Amino acid sequence: MKNRLSRLIQTDGKALFLPIDHGYFQGPTRKLEKPGETIKPIVQYADALMLTRGVLRNCVDPAMNKPVILRVSGGTSVVGEDLANEAITTSVEEIIRLNASAVSMSVFVGSKYEHQSLTNLAKLVDACEDYGIPVMAVTAVGKELEKRTARYLALCCRIAAELGARVVKTYYCEDGFEKVVEGCPVPVVIAGGPKTETQREVFDFVYDGMQKGAIGVNLGRNIWQTEHPVAAIRAIRAIIHDNYTPEEAQSLFEQVKAGKT
Repeated sequence: MKNRLSRLIQTDGKALFLPIDHGYFQGPTRKLEKPGETIKPIVQYADALMLTRGVLRNCVDPAMNKPVILRVSGGTSVVGEDLANEAITTSVEEIIRLNASAVSMSVFVGSKYEHQSLTNLAKLVDACEDYGIPVMAVTAVGKELEKRTARYLALCCRIAAELGARVVKTYYCEDGFEKVVEGCPVPVVIAGGPKTETQREVFDFVYDGMQKGAIGVNLGRNIWQTEHPVAAIRAIRAIIHDNYTPEEAQSLFEQVKAGKT
């Protein structure tokens, strides 16, 4: 367990996870139509890659040496009745076969399927702990983005940790995010959510979230859907691992974009 976690969370106690699992419920997302091509220029700057078994098998070079966080929940889509109605979609044997360093699944606290998603998490933890595989819980809200308040996120994160998640991925909120982190006894990484209007917005919330106790991020669309994904991920990595301010990250972003570094 500690060995696998050490692959994900770096020696400075921080982490940059790159998720490309969006297709499991969104289909061929813009700029993720060919995941293998999307990640080629940027995966070197990530600490781990989060994806489904289908994309791992068919789109990722087997020689890639980045740790894998395997998405193991699903069974719903954006055109279905309710995104919260997920099930566990991958066996422990398959997780081991694919050499995953960790697994992830979504929990939908407060939804019609709250009990189902939380008991799925507990069962997944039981199965994975036997083999020393960490579980990362993703505090999902489906289409109800207005739920992303500190009180709600703190509730989700604490419950996920109580059920055995070793890491929790949750949304950033401007007001009270420190309370979300303080109330969660396991490391918290920040989710990106919908793509922002500007890259500076991303740098601002990543920096603020780190200052308030998050150990890092799990950002996808705000990296690979941008016009300059290499510049974006390098600037975000500098905030996480090199303690850059948003201003310094913006300067690095502009330099990389211009080909000056």
